[in-house]
Amino acid sequence: MAECFFSGCLSLPSRRPILPNSSFYSSQLDSSIPHRGRFTKQTLVVRPGVETAGASTTTLAGTRVFVVSDLHTDYPENMCWVKSLSCRTHEKDMIVVAGDVAETYANFVLTMSLLKDKFQHVFFVPGNHDLWLRREKIDYLDSLDKLNKLLSACHKLGVETKPRIVDGLGLIPLYSWYHESFDEEKDITGVRIPSLEMACKDFHVCRWPHELKKEETSLALYFDSLKDENWNTVEDILTRCSHIISFSHFVPRQELCPEKRMLFYPNLPKIIGSNYLETRVRAIHGAEGRSSACHVFGHTHFCWDAILDGVRYVQAPLAYPRERKRRMNGGEDWLPFCIYSSGNFAQRLSPCYWSEYYSVNPRTPDITQLAPWVARFYTKLRI
Repeated sequence: MAECFFSGCLSLPSRRPILPNSSFYSSQLDSSIPHRGRFTKQTLVVRPGVETAGASTTTLAGTRVFVVSDLHTDYPENMCWVKSLSCRTHEKDMIVVAGDVAETYANFVLTMSLLKDKFQHVFFVPGNHDLWLRREKIDYLDSLDKLNKLLSACHKLGVETKPRIVDGLGLIPLYSWYHESFDEEKDITGVRIPSLEMACKDFHVCRWPHELKKEETSLALYFDSLKDENWNTVEDILTRCSHIISFSHFVPRQELCPEKRMLFYPNLPKIIGSNYLETRVRAIHGAEGRSSACHVFGHTHFCWDAILDGVRYVQAPLAYPRERKRRMNGGEDWLPFCIYSSGNFAQRLSPCYWSEYYSVNPRTPDITQLAPWVARFYTKLRI
């Protein structure tokens, strides 16, 4: 997730429950929390049903797949977390890393080397932070040049960046980038919301060839086209595999983000996802999906586990240290998340706050009145 104008503006009011899952834009700024409904402080402090690295599933036979996103190992605490993962526990496992490993090439290579030492198979798809250039000692031509060097490093390390079948399971990385028109819900009006350029550092620390700056969808279409090179392999996977995990960094559906009125940066949906990505997800898993279909994503730092139109969508972010300090159970305790074991996906959905909220509350994007805690925030900004 690109860092934002709002970073560190406010602290959590003591009367509001601290959640086990929140995004950069929410956990930084009081968390976007609906207070009504069946969610109470008591029900939020525990994450039941999550299979952790130390759980009894370590003794199960067969392939296990763990997922994680947004490692951000430029933070020493996050790098320490990666180093702390057990080699013995995971020596026969796979891990899917859904982007935003590190901002610098050096930290990226170190992180992926550590993961490759601990897991038998490591799969990776790039995120926006991986392509930032501001702290690099190498003079890259642009962010695409850096992408090519990251993929070359993955090849040398044995990290998978292309579709592959492992033990009968299909794993398909989907490269992507966001576009503003992904946001199809009504905008918030009546408050002064900072521009995308002010809120998102991607506009300043990524650098692109001129031809990719012409249209609003140019980058999203370019990254989508990168899938075509390996689409024959994807089609082979579709014919041979009953269980398939696709994965991306960016968000494939707007329903996988809270409504704008809940967010401290209501324009967040304009910089998180791609409609072209969901088209690819459906080309893989089908318009109606199936019980053996799963898509893993990252970027927003919202923990998520939900089934939409027959496909299970999962986000399991490590996120920033300052975010984890405001959770009852930080990422250190329950990540990486085991999504697949012994030929089947984890049967129970992980009780992530927002996906569980929307499982019992209808999405009402036409309501544009700010949630009370968001309204108070903008009132303080005016003052």
